Amino acid sequence: MYRVKPGSTRVFAAVTLATALSLSACGGSGSSDSGDGDTAADGQWPLTITDDAGHEVTIDEAPESIVSTSVTLTGSLLAVDAPVTASGATMPNSPVADDQGFFTQWSDGAKEKDVKALYQGDPDVEAVLAEEPDLIVVSKTGQDSANAIYDQLSDIAPTVVIDYGNKDWQEVTTKLGEITGHEDEAKKANDEFGSRAEEVKSAIDAPKQPVTGMIFNEKAKGGGSGASANIWTPESAQGKLLQEVGFELAEVPEGTAGQGEMGKRADIVEVTGENLSKAVTGESVFLFNANEKTAASYAKNSLVESTPAVKNDAVYPMGLDSFRLDYYSATNVLDRIEDEFGK
Repeated sequence: MYRVKPGSTRVFAAVTLATALSLSACGGSGSSDSGDGDTAADGQWPLTITDDAGHEVTIDEAPESIVSTSVTLTGSLLAVDAPVTASGATMPNSPVADDQGFFTQWSDGAKEKDVKALYQGDPDVEAVLAEEPDLIVVSKTGQDSANAIYDQLSDIAPTVVIDYGNKDWQEVTTKLGEITGHEDEAKKANDEFGSRAEEVKSAIDAPKQPVTGMIFNEKAKGGGSGASANIWTPESAQGKLLQEVGFELAEVPEGTAGQGEMGKRADIVEVTGENLSKAVTGESVFLFNANEKTAASYAKNSLVESTPAVKNDAVYPMGLDSFRLDYYSATNVLDRIEDEFGK
């Protein structure tokens, strides 16, 4: 039960879709024979928007060289076939990242497009400047945010701040499509995912309902003893994905939520300690940011051993790449669900 079936072929398929979008959309930024790609951008430039930090930003022409300072947003830029040439990165050679620090779910696509890893961790203004971008994309929050140096970045090129913390990944994809002139590609990626979700919904025998989706933390924050969980609500991207394939989300009983350091959020319910046994009411549990080892450890934890899902032997890992969803990782989750429950 505690298994993640191989998804490498499906990851390749997701990358292939992005490549297909590239071929069908625009043959090259400098080509006079670029077909539909030019049509998508016709008539909207210069484009003036108000970004998620309240800045009014004018983009004079369709971008041809985009620097993403957020490794989280880079995947969505690739999914819409935007001309991203360089990106900030996370720690390389980790369970979720390749040797450049790019997330595994889209690292093949980044290599195909020769996306350069500018830095790992803290943003490097000089590295961004050296790329001579005509558009810079920044995340408002998160560990990959370069919002603190917005003024320096905006002196280099038009700089747009995107808040991925209050949007699902489809909304982020749509927004990035708008600011890059790749609205058609963004719509196509979102539509492809929606069609795939419907396909999976029809192809599976659903597990016992309702279900709880969560991230399980074996150790307390700071390295102490104990365990905690962030349970996805219907407002979260992960919760919406589970509902798209026909699953019913279990309710979290009142009085079980903790007072987490992340404050009140609409997308998660933070639960700690003994409250886990009361809060995890799903007949099945879907563990995000988890592999087979995580699921096995969860099932053995004394705080949840009496919960319905553990008793049902119904604990399912959704992959280490599922912590933060984009087109690629969300598609991988669908593939894992189909692999597990396919008729």
